[in-house]
Amino acid sequence: HLAESGGGSVKPGGSLRLSCAVSGSTGDDHCMAWFRQRPGKEREGVASINGNKTPTYIDSVKGRFSISKDDAANTLYLQMSFLRPEDTAIYYCAASNRYWCPHPRDSDTSEYSYWGQGTQVAVSA
Repeated sequence: HLAESGGGSVKPGGSLRLSCAVSGSTGDDHCMAWFRQRPGKEREGVASINGNKTPTYIDSVKGRFSISKDDAANTLYLQMSFLRPEDTAIYYCAASNRYWCPHPRDSDTSEYSYWGQGTQVAVSA
């Protein structure tokens, strides 16, 4: 079971930190990721973290977003800074049964077995 929190409304240039509480059978060394679905668009991968905690990002969020995982707290995070209007979306966390994640640029939702319900992020002036 995955449960996101931390979404909200911010102005361009602002920051938010999303959290994803993990419970159940998702292992500490499993691949996890953040996806987003922007208005009128398909769900897309944003960032992923392998079982060894190495992160990968799509180009548009590199240097602005940071994915991390706290195994002791069973929580996945997405720190988002310098937010832009085009970051407006529903953000979802996802977990895989695999150790290695596909690049988020190439990720397909079918590669992840567990999903949260999503949290809305709105960036506007």
